[in-house]
Amino acid sequence: MKLLVIVALMSAFAVASVSAEECTSVLNGKELKGAAKTSHMKSCCRKNAIDKNGNPMKGIVKKQFIDKCIHGA
Repeated sequence: MKLLVIVALMSAFAVASVSAEECTSVLNGKELKGAAKTSHMKSCCRKNAIDKNGNPMKGIVKKQFIDKCIHGA
């Protein structure tokens, strides 16, 4: 069970690094700040929370992907 969790987390981080590049805090040529930036980043990262097989991520893997995506950009 431990091994399965570790493998799932590692694959989530591998996918996160690829998809996180698509989300930026710039919209229509303007740098977003404050609540607008947070809202835009959350929605963009949720939209990109898809595993390598094309299925939506679930649970802790999705949460960690979104957190990394938001803070990485």
